[in-house]
Amino acid sequence: MQLNQDILDNISTGILALDEQLLVTEINSSAQTLLEVSKSRAMGLHASQLLLRSGDWLEHLEQTLRDNHPLSKRGMPLVLLTGQEIHVDMILNLSPGAEGNRGLLVELQPVDQLLRISREEGIMHAQEAFRAVIRGLAHEIKNPLGGLRGAAQLLARELPGDDLAEYTEVIIREADRLRDLVNRLLSPHHQMMIQDLNIHEVLEHVSKLIIAESANLTHITRDYDPSLPELRGDRSQLIQAVLNIMQNAFQAAARPEDCQISLRTRSQRQFTIGSVRHRLVCQVDITDNGPGIAEELRHTLFAPMVTDRPEGTGLGLSIAQSIVNRHGGVLEYVSEPGQTTFTLYLPMESNNARTS
Repeated sequence: MQLNQDILDNISTGILALDEQLLVTEINSSAQTLLEVSKSRAMGLHASQLLLRSGDWLEHLEQTLRDNHPLSKRGMPLVLLTGQEIHVDMILNLSPGAEGNRGLLVELQPVDQLLRISREEGIMHAQEAFRAVIRGLAHEIKNPLGGLRGAAQLLARELPGDDLAEYTEVIIREADRLRDLVNRLLSPHHQMMIQDLNIHEVLEHVSKLIIAESANLTHITRDYDPSLPELRGDRSQLIQAVLNIMQNAFQAAARPEDCQISLRTRSQRQFTIGSVRHRLVCQVDITDNGPGIAEELRHTLFAPMVTDRPEGTGLGLSIAQSIVNRHGGVLEYVSEPGQTTFTLYLPMESNNARTS
């Protein structure tokens, strides 16, 4: 069966073509991403070899060929070779093959992705209202920053040696960064300072801040993808987003030395954010070993003023989500006791960050 590869690769639905023996004769980019298998590996494989457990999957394929009739299955579970379970809506259609042989055209639409897209669109609408709240709070934040910076400068002059100057320099730099951030939040068009940046440099900068705040007690591990290209974004705002997430992890720990944070970066191809499909997305996972997110907070976690800490403001994650949204991305999380992961998805294309 001859299929136009360019057309297939620009379809968000996963498409597989199978011959009469259920061997893979074609697979598009979306199906490769969904099934976590490359085209070079999948071509020529039997359909049963694409999954870890293939009983129901294989039965439906064989039934369609046997009955000579299309078949649809909603919310069908598939266990990938990695052990991950996903749910898909599956449509099977018969297709003519060479020399009169029949084949199958398999369409796979991830149900998990549709739910995620719907959730993301709701988050993005909520963020529009949240920005108005942020502009009001920015007025209250701006005034103390000048005093904080001045106190750090006075302290630096009184230090007995240069070995402690690094800490006052951190205070001054962060006060300046927050002042610039507040000024942009209060400006009429909320301009972002878009530049080429290395996401790993952003993560390392925040790591230094967290380590300093914890007096060198918090343990941070890295698993970076060195092949990630630079992305276009506002460095200061992305630092703030990552800092808010990592500070939440640090503050949730009973003691600073109990807090362990893992940073991981990867690339995702043909990834959908909201209703937009991106060819390449940067994925940043920030995982901590804290107590996890309380069940009653999970549906409203990114809304402003939502917190389970008496001293918390409930703004950190809302601000982080807003910043990531302005970069054309989205912030998600999964949580259970002992392991919470916040994931930033940031498009790598240069035209996704909104300058206003």
